[in-house]
Amino acid sequence: MSEHTAQQQLRVAVLGYGLAGSVFHGPLTAADPRMRVAAVVTSSAERAEQARAEHPGVRVLARADELFAAPEQADLVVVATPPGSHVQLTRAALAAGLPVVVDKPFTPTAAQGAELVEAAQKAGLLLSVFQNRRWDGDFLTVRRLIESGRLGAVNRFESRFERWRPVAKGGWRETGGAEEAAGLLYDLGSHLVDQALVLFGPVRSVCAETDTRRAGVTSDDDTFVALTHANGVHSHLWMSAVTPQLGPRFRVLGQSAAFVKYGLDAQEDALREGHRPGEAQWGADVPERYGILGEGENLETVPTDAGAYESYYAGIAAALLDGAPLPVDPREAVQALEVIEAARDAAAECSAD
Repeated sequence: MSEHTAQQQLRVAVLGYGLAGSVFHGPLTAADPRMRVAAVVTSSAERAEQARAEHPGVRVLARADELFAAPEQADLVVVATPPGSHVQLTRAALAAGLPVVVDKPFTPTAAQGAELVEAAQKAGLLLSVFQNRRWDGDFLTVRRLIESGRLGAVNRFESRFERWRPVAKGGWRETGGAEEAAGLLYDLGSHLVDQALVLFGPVRSVCAETDTRRAGVTSDDDTFVALTHANGVHSHLWMSAVTPQLGPRFRVLGQSAAFVKYGLDAQEDALREGHRPGEAQWGADVPERYGILGEGENLETVPTDAGAYESYYAGIAAALLDGAPLPVDPREAVQALEVIEAARDAAAECSAD
């Protein structure tokens, strides 16, 4: 990897150009003034043309091996492929001497994640996991309210990613196994568990229920996880594709007040529609979806903080160019995977009973 000054742009190589690569990592790295998408690895001719149109001058490679054979042409690798390939590709990138960002879920098992963390430490290379929903506007609002003491001591934290998709789309997320990190416990649970750990720290017990509700689906599509944190807070996490009426995104119950918020952060939809960070109203919520804070009849509307997915890659640039701390420590992703594995085991015990 070449040496940089603060004025130089990091050359980013994105492995995979499906949803993760084209909607999240490509646009968000390109939006950072200290980064540019220099290479995309995809075997799809259609996605190759898409990458060339969206990132003029980009090199498009059919295989990751081509990239790793000339590592001096990149400064950062983003692994945006399905999670079943994360371990192999991350190992290869680190072996080539390249820093790596891995999309979530980090790896199919916590043990694999720990091995990658150790490999990066031995090589002296950056390794981070893309936990972008730490920068959801609604989560930033919840975090601010908790840290300000407006709720008092929190008793229970409820968090939901619910959807109404009664007809399955197909694909590895719905038909794959644990070795592919398929199912909602891994896909959406990676966000929900991460957020709960960020807010309330490690857990001492995990309970869970997982179900497969839809025809043609073999992985979980309706899951509930209950965490008891070491500090006594209870986190109740729902992830579902079969919810005809959606519950609140957040419901946080404290000893002084509660906060209730409906609706998902809008940044993913905005990225899908071609909007980018820096545009007017980027990350803004609509007033009708602002949350409500208070107790009894003493209630107030709380404007949602602006979402900021771009903060993740700004943090990666600062870590590589300025020596700043990582925006997401990969050891935190390993801890989240340990909770997910405990939830999977607990659900299996309940179903066996």
